[in-house]
Amino acid sequence: METLDEQLVQASVRTMFEVVRHVEEWPAHLAHYRFVRVREAASDGGGLVEMSAYRPFGLLGWPTWWLSEMEVDHATPAIRFRHVEGITTGMDVEWSFTPAEGGTHVRVLHVWGGPPWPLIGILAATTLIGPVFIHGIASRTLAGLARVAEREGGGNRHPRR
Repeated sequence: METLDEQLVQASVRTMFEVVRHVEEWPAHLAHYRFVRVREAASDGGGLVEMSAYRPFGLLGWPTWWLSEMEVDHATPAIRFRHVEGITTGMDVEWSFTPAEGGTHVRVLHVWGGPPWPLIGILAATTLIGPVFIHGIASRTLAGLARVAEREGGGNRHPRR
């Protein structure tokens, strides 16, 4: 199962990268995030990260939770997550940032073999978990963080950090 969300953000690569890599600030920017906790920090700015978000359904939200190993690649730049606990264990996520006319092309790619449920695991991943939950949360996350980056340092200006 692959789920791709992408957007042109009217901010520099550096600004968008900085907003995304500070995951502990996501709940302050994103109403659908319940919490983000850095359990173990790594020298690259990543580490072991616990996250929880709601998948909105009208006025209600379905709570989700996962634990990821986060890797920050400052040179490329890219941010990668490997889900190590939760229903999406084994999922790989990559945020990539490419300069584009007018700002930055941001891609959020989720790749996963599905839950380890005999017979229905991949079907659940491709028909429900991926398109409804993962895309539903990732598209809101990307759009919300894009708004933050555009406010903080649109164009080629640098962020507040």
